[in-house]
Amino acid sequence: MKKELEALWEEVRELSLGNSTEIDHLNSPPTPLQFLRDYVSQNKPCLISSATLHWPALSSWSQHTYLTQSLSASPNVSVHLTPHGNADALVPFPNTNNLCFASPHVQQLPFREALHLITTNSDSNSNTQKFVAYLQQQNDCFRSEYSALSSDCDDHIQWATEALGSLPEAVNLWIGNHRSVTSFHKDHYENLYAVVSGEKHFLLLPPTDYHRMYIRNYPAARYSYSQESGEFALELEKPARYVPWCSVNPYLSPENMEAEMSKFPLYFNGPKPFQCTVKPGQILYLPSMWFHHVRQSPDAGGMTIAINYWYDMQFDIKYAYFNFLKSIQYRSIHDPTLPETASKDTDTESDCDSIAYGFKDEFSANGSVENLVGGSTKEE
Repeated sequence: MKKELEALWEEVRELSLGNSTEIDHLNSPPTPLQFLRDYVSQNKPCLISSATLHWPALSSWSQHTYLTQSLSASPNVSVHLTPHGNADALVPFPNTNNLCFASPHVQQLPFREALHLITTNSDSNSNTQKFVAYLQQQNDCFRSEYSALSSDCDDHIQWATEALGSLPEAVNLWIGNHRSVTSFHKDHYENLYAVVSGEKHFLLLPPTDYHRMYIRNYPAARYSYSQESGEFALELEKPARYVPWCSVNPYLSPENMEAEMSKFPLYFNGPKPFQCTVKPGQILYLPSMWFHHVRQSPDAGGMTIAINYWYDMQFDIKYAYFNFLKSIQYRSIHDPTLPETASKDTDTESDCDSIAYGFKDEFSANGSVENLVGGSTKEE
């Protein structure tokens, strides 16, 4: 089966995506017909320049005073805190050799305070704070928590809306610094990702490369942060919940490179992932079910800001093909061992869908977050 899968990865690139690591780059927004015909229907990403140059946000949002004044009368915003910036990612569970899926500590703060945490804690060598703050609430937050900024951006992407036949289901705002990293995952949405300030760096793999992600079930855990001690605690969720997640970290340190490459040979020995840097004024079209890993570079003020529009995907024949591909059982002899706490009888999702990133995910949108500083708070 390995030979057949390798042939699939190569043929997809030869017939549709190209054999380089670059994606198509359009100098201006496509017509709705071109976008639908050449990219959506082919499930093919592209980078579009000169797409948002008319947005007031591109000139005003890099100014901290503008943002804080615009949001001064708004309710508190949801700040996600982690020790190292790897929110919604696999981390070792304390005092064990097992990995768990760790969700961030979420705290409600006035926007001014939240922005201060991000911009004053952008130095990885800083000793002032032992956490990384990220504004990444993915429940249509731009149209709720940040609605005071809505006039600075388009409420939808006109050519995408016409091509896809619907308005976006969710619009999200992201503000962070270079210490925040998003691990490999995929979404059941057509994603239009617009950078306003700073840069976003994507690694992309098509859905056909499913087996290269080594998706396994990991016990769900959540960080809690104590303001008094300045320390994090990581606790397993109760009742137990298991999250299917991509096991591969594409950026390896020299000390663990050999071991990681031997554990995940399908990823490291297969075709290189596509790479894309999204800059202010550009939009990345990220097709549904594409695996993506994201890092970021801040602007001169220490921020990276982006808006993304989630449109519902079509559950068509491509989705049927993908489900068939997932049903093919192939595991390398080098597969990582599952955590000892995993249970065969546990109900899990089918793959690494957006447990933490999905607008429709009931836990993310409506669940409660315990042990917040100053008391228990519910996510909006």
